[in-house]
Amino acid sequence: MKKNLLFFILFVSISIFYVFSQGGKETPVSWEYKTEKVNDSIAELHFIATIKDKWHLYAQSHTGMEIPLRFEFKQTSTYKKLGKVKEPKPKVYYDSEFGDTSLIFEKKVIFKQKIEVCTLNTFEITGGLSGQACIEGRCVAIDQRFAFTVEGFKNFSIAAIVDKYDEIAMEESDFLEDANITESKTKYSEDSLLLFFFAAFLGGLVGLLMPCVFPMIPMTISFFLKMKKRAKILALFFGVSIVIIFLFLGIILSVIFGPDFANIVSTHWLPNVIFAAIFVIFAISLFGYFEISLPSSWVNKSAKMENTGGLIGVFFMALTLVLVSFSCTLPIAGAVALNSVDGSFLKPIIGMLGFSLGIAVPFTLFAFFPGMLKTMPKSGGWMNTLKVMLAFVELAFALKFLNVPDQTYGWRILDREIYLAFWIVIFSMMGFYLLGKLRFPHDEEMPVQKNWFRYMLAIITFSFVIYLVPGMFGAPLKAISGWLPPMPTQDFDINKIVREETTTYSGGNDMEGWEKPRYADKLRLPHGIFGYFDLDQALRVAKKVNRPVFIDFTGHGCVNCRNVESVVWQDARIRAKFAKEFVVVAQYVDDKVIKLTPEDQIVNKEGDPITMLGKKAMFYEQNRYGENSLPCYLIVDTDGKVLVGPTYYELNVENYLKFLEEGVRLFKR
Repeated sequence: MKKNLLFFILFVSISIFYVFSQGGKETPVSWEYKTEKVNDSIAELHFIATIKDKWHLYAQSHTGMEIPLRFEFKQTSTYKKLGKVKEPKPKVYYDSEFGDTSLIFEKKVIFKQKIEVCTLNTFEITGGLSGQACIEGRCVAIDQRFAFTVEGFKNFSIAAIVDKYDEIAMEESDFLEDANITESKTKYSEDSLLLFFFAAFLGGLVGLLMPCVFPMIPMTISFFLKMKKRAKILALFFGVSIVIIFLFLGIILSVIFGPDFANIVSTHWLPNVIFAAIFVIFAISLFGYFEISLPSSWVNKSAKMENTGGLIGVFFMALTLVLVSFSCTLPIAGAVALNSVDGSFLKPIIGMLGFSLGIAVPFTLFAFFPGMLKTMPKSGGWMNTLKVMLAFVELAFALKFLNVPDQTYGWRILDREIYLAFWIVIFSMMGFYLLGKLRFPHDEEMPVQKNWFRYMLAIITFSFVIYLVPGMFGAPLKAISGWLPPMPTQDFDINKIVREETTTYSGGNDMEGWEKPRYADKLRLPHGIFGYFDLDQALRVAKKVNRPVFIDFTGHGCVNCRNVESVVWQDARIRAKFAKEFVVVAQYVDDKVIKLTPEDQIVNKEGDPITMLGKKAMFYEQNRYGENSLPCYLIVDTDGKVLVGPTYYELNVENYLKFLEEGVRLFKR
């Protein structure tokens, strides 16, 4: 996520659940499978999920960094899928601190898939489902295979269910290719759409101040005042008409995209690149280099219909206002629309409702209280200043869309300092513009020295730029961290340079037996900590140097993992322990890019080779250590046997030290 795009800080989990039915693995979601006959050729497969108390399962729609539920069917000639897997309306929660939403299910939920039967013989439907269940502080991957045996139409029944909750390493083309491990979100609230509505409403108010809309206010209101007794009724209908027109646009967006489009927006590179390009085009338009306008014939036809009179004429007056203001308001309305397609079906409708009310309400209020017109500022250069400021902001937002595929596909184009460099330049130019050092095509020649408000805006802008600068050297910038690429993408981190105690064995030359870490060209540990990224290599080194192994089961998208690293691992005592008493290995279970060298490859339970680093890490976590949570920390001996742990989302440095010391003590004993 925005969702993408956005990061989350979670509270410490206060309870740990042990489930013994599957060798100690947590199974927060249990599944039942039933088949129902619909008619002589249609059947319906039911996936019934029972979710443990306090846990939640993410829906198929993806609004943030959570892993959506996926159903994959092995297609055969014996049946045809009819549409997609249907789900009931999920619960909408909002993280007020990070402004992000997620769609979840709790307790019990039934997913339904209709199929058309193409044979009279008994046949089998197989496939798998994957997703994520979370509780405060950690998450569990949901990965199962299912098998339905359909016996004609006499008696639909489930003959076999292959429940392999801990089976993660599968063929490269299997459904698990889309499974990632990430962490849960807390502080949920059901007012996410409400906050998005208010943001869209604010966008409407800003759109009202654009040069092609603002001057129309007094002209439009004067028209209604001439109607005398009917003025207020017609003005109210005028405002309602504006809302109806924008709502119609929102409904079209919902029908075209729908909630399923969120999965594509959150993962695929193409829509994100397109959206980024649209934002850049909007920005150039707001700078004044060209205008985005509708065909003049549309405006003329609508204007002619105004003469019809009555409510119909007022409606077309509202339509004319929308069409005329299109060039000014499209960059703002478009921003609302693009940020709504990664949410629920209602989000585009809610967004357009808020935006339209932001424009319609002031028109209606001025018609009801015409005396307010005297308090309005006069049209002038300040409106173009507002346009140009919005252009700079839209350029900054364009990077948000590019950041999503950059992280997902590992392009490493927009590393954190590159991203920050763009923001620093963009907002610096905005500050210089406010000081009158930059001018654009529609700017007036005005004595900037007399405009105190521009000076105040310039001060705020440059203060923000100064705040960004330390981020180029590794400062966390927690206030805006949700908008930035993660810290591991930071190439230059001054904190890592000055921490000499963490680099004792960074070259492997200070003690015999140390090896150069494989895959270190693509992965790294935070704070300059030296370590490995393949467990087999770490165990081999541990035997040579006679140290216990600290295993960090982590992920690229695990914000809880990053939180532990920033709060706990940066402590000098923790880093000293890692450097002097452990062999550290980070296991990125969600990595989809790095291929294992032939000597590092292993086979899964079916005898199929595991060729990807992420799949191997996940296989070891779930099959060797019976765990499936992130973060998850273990201390093992040189044979890989657990000495102490696991521990999960622990932010208390003293407790973490005790965990490390206990591991060292047991290893020595």
